[in-house]
Amino acid sequence: MRRFLIAGNWKMNCGPQETSTLLQEIENIIGNMPEAVDGLVCPPTISLTTASVELQNIEGLALGAQNVHSEDNGAFTGEVSTEMLNEVNCEYVILGHSERRQYFGETDKTVNAKVNKALNDGLKPVICVGESLEQRKADEHKLRVKKQIQAALIGVEDEDASNLVIAYEPIWAIGTGETATPDQAQEMHKMIRKEIADLYSDDAANQIRILYGGSMKPHNAEELLEQPDVDGGLIGGASLKADSFTDIIHIAEELAKSN
Repeated sequence: MRRFLIAGNWKMNCGPQETSTLLQEIENIIGNMPEAVDGLVCPPTISLTTASVELQNIEGLALGAQNVHSEDNGAFTGEVSTEMLNEVNCEYVILGHSERRQYFGETDKTVNAKVNKALNDGLKPVICVGESLEQRKADEHKLRVKKQIQAALIGVEDEDASNLVIAYEPIWAIGTGETATPDQAQEMHKMIRKEIADLYSDDAANQIRILYGGSMKPHNAEELLEQPDVDGGLIGGASLKADSFTDIIHIAEELAKSN
């Protein structure tokens, strides 16, 4: 059975001091992560070292980055390498987020290079896929997501597939107040799992966690997490407040216990 993964993408929020305060608040509420649920926080690069220190006090809450370069080092101003992320004890890295694609020109090709680099250097990629409102209205959403998955996983071997996490982002639901219905989320997550099975195997598809990344909050988390192919959330705004982030963790814990 797949364990829930509740992941916070802090985006461009929380410098080192705010990071320290937020993680201490989370620790005060939950102590350690519940045994049945995995947790992840992804602060901005400047705050990773601070987070790494604070997370020593919260068992089960892992550290991730929001991006990484596909080269080891070099003249890439503003970038960060896998070696640097490993040095501060990152376990995961978000790749191909819709905001990276939209604002910073990331393509399926660059995402694929980063996925392979992350896997080769011991990081677990959280690969983001999703469609725009226009693509959904044109009934192109499934084709768009399939193509993103296929492109992202070129060169990824079967033995590495279990280290992947997929995050489905209905782009039209990010920061808009809109949310995909539970049925819409389940339909896409089920399709993604079938695509993984077609690319690798049923076993790989059953191991990979697929997160919902479209404005999950405490008030809608339960109905989303109840869906059989929704294995957690990649959470934006709600992860920046200790009470709402831990509320979602507790919801996942109760659902895990009931299953």
